[in-house]
Amino acid sequence: MSAFISDMSRRSFLGCSAGALLASSFASLAPPLTASSSPRRIILDCDTGVDDAIAILLALRSPELKIEAITAVSGNVPLALTLPNTLRMVEIAGRGDVPVAGGAAIPLVRQLVTASYVHGENGLGGAEFPEPKLKPVDEPAAQLIRKIVHSRPGEVTIVGVGPLTNVALALKSDPELASQIKEIVVMGGSLTSGNITPSAEFNFYVDPEAARIVFDSGVPLTMVGLNVTQKVLLGEQQLGALEAAKNPVSQAAGKILRSTIEHIREGRGITAKTMAMHDPLTVAHLIDPTILSLKDYYVQIETCGEFSAGESVAYEHPPARESAPMNLGPAARETRAQEFKANAKVAVGVDPDKFFQLLLQRITRES
Repeated sequence: MSAFISDMSRRSFLGCSAGALLASSFASLAPPLTASSSPRRIILDCDTGVDDAIAILLALRSPELKIEAITAVSGNVPLALTLPNTLRMVEIAGRGDVPVAGGAAIPLVRQLVTASYVHGENGLGGAEFPEPKLKPVDEPAAQLIRKIVHSRPGEVTIVGVGPLTNVALALKSDPELASQIKEIVVMGGSLTSGNITPSAEFNFYVDPEAARIVFDSGVPLTMVGLNVTQKVLLGEQQLGALEAAKNPVSQAAGKILRSTIEHIREGRGITAKTMAMHDPLTVAHLIDPTILSLKDYYVQIETCGEFSAGESVAYEHPPARESAPMNLGPAARETRAQEFKANAKVAVGVDPDKFFQLLLQRITRES
């Protein structure tokens, strides 16, 4: 090796060294990687864009989770992209044993709105990967969800990190299904404001009717919304740790995230330095519930508002009032509060350090 190291090479070397050191320190701080005697059975339903891809890799690398299937839906990008993206992540993780199914190409009643302005035209921030060799199963997502849940009643948690169209279709087509689902955990909504409109978070905005069906289903729910996900911001240090690790999973994760930040920077004319890990946080909660603190709420999804469709309206205590009735004459109904009963546990606090310790330990480990 030459004794001379250029300034650029020196910076690159120091960056890699710092990333490797950071990955090592996070690995030492994170909980040990041990499979529990009874892993939690989940179906992961996603619109595989950037953070979905990281969530899939995290789930596949965590023995606390028994992934019964991964189902794809349109959202961040159309189904024609989310399905092969899902297959790519499963293949990169070396988990061809996990069935992948394609699902709904459009929302229940609305036109599809996507988020390629963040996730790139291919859904992975423009990062290119070979065509997947894995193939999806023949069953559509809603049918596969029903089959798996019925095969293990009361044992399967559905984890929805995209628009909830597939989950809603499964519930609508099978009146007995809700009583057999252990829990539905969703990344969606917010206790504060939205990220695609002032009111609505993206997943609920894309298919508010599907979200309404899920929140009305009576299934135990956990909602992980923007009020916590926007506090787990992946920056240069964490990205460097992913890039410094040499296993295929960390290299893929680093490539996707680096490309996405550059895509946002170029396409939107802003200096993107961090990226919220919405979907990985939702999966991390299943692995280590102490990462999030939860509180009971009655949550309803706005479906009628011209400017507020998809808003998650959360009541902490009664009364849970609807809007005032229209003045249509003496026969107009009286205003009354609905019976108040919490229908969801909502994330209200997060430990970002604990989250990133877990994420980096799982993604950067060698095997």
